[in-house]
Amino acid sequence: MATRLNKSAFEHAKRLVGDGKYTADDRDAWSEHQPSAADENAYLDKHGYEEYGKWYLGVDDEQNPETKSHYKFPYGDFKKVHRCGVISAESRAGQNDYDDIESAALQLRELIDKQ
Repeated sequence: MATRLNKSAFEHAKRLVGDGKYTADDRDAWSEHQPSAADENAYLDKHGYEEYGKWYLGVDDEQNPETKSHYKFPYGDFKKVHRCGVISAESRAGQNDYDDIESAALQLRELIDKQ
């Protein structure tokens, strides 16, 4: 799998945090805060894959960009960045040796923690 950092998503997340559009929630809250499949589908129907992709720190180049499987490491709920989502992405990226994604998630977490 050729998963790499989604730079446009990273920039989008930094802008959102800078604009105060984040939730400084606890590490374990992601299972409750992450978008459901229905939420994902509704967002896709309304906004398309380009906007959808801005909410995922990773992309899998081996998957078609017009599929949900192309996008990895979600960090928010399509409205706000969630600290718990960033921590989850950071942890999973580290476990799978996606150093660029892990580093981006760490930077986002630090940015949220400074606010």
